[in-house]
Amino acid sequence: MKVNTDGVLLGAWANLEGAETVLDIGTGTGLISLMIAQRTVAFITGVEIEKNAAEEAVRNVLNSEWSTRIIIQHISFQDFASSTQQKFDLIISNPPFFSNSVKNTNPHLSIARHNHMLPFTDIIEGTKKLLNKNGKLSLILPFDAAQEFIQNARQENLYLTRLTEIKPFPSKRPNRCLMEFGKSQVAVIITTMSVFDESGKDYSEEFKNMARDFYLKL
Repeated sequence: MKVNTDGVLLGAWANLEGAETVLDIGTGTGLISLMIAQRTVAFITGVEIEKNAAEEAVRNVLNSEWSTRIIIQHISFQDFASSTQQKFDLIISNPPFFSNSVKNTNPHLSIARHNHMLPFTDIIEGTKKLLNKNGKLSLILPFDAAQEFIQNARQENLYLTRLTEIKPFPSKRPNRCLMEFGKSQVAVIITTMSVFDESGKDYSEEFKNMARDFYLKL
């Protein structure tokens, strides 16, 4: 999985205020880590279980101007969480989300898309251990999967603090959720945006304003 809209949305949307240490779970080819490096002076660790993706992420980081602030590790999130003593101000992820479905015959794409290697419960448990007291977890999921994640997180005392429902077009129902969680209960800030305008031929003004710093064509 190279660059997709979900990753761009998350990397541009995440609240990075006060974030000095960031963990990118399932960094893939390093897109979100690089976006965060562009937006902050934070030190970023990206973990990726798929060998080819991790190697490509390393190349992308080395070819960027932020290579001194990004470390890519070829390791599962579960192994990383159990072995590190580091704490993070922000944990961010565009995780695999298909469950109980037919897996892609390409094993690399199967890892990227199906959550058999990174179930939601493992993300939540690892986040509880690695997140600073006032830290945030930010992620993007399909609308239905998001509701499941919110419930599971709440049971483990990770509370939704911000939610942006993403529509493909203004007249369509939301199909993605950008979510931010913290360890304290607060009033949830809920917003909605669309990726494309009603014509479907151009990005919406909201999306352009959010992603302009990352797309050459905007």
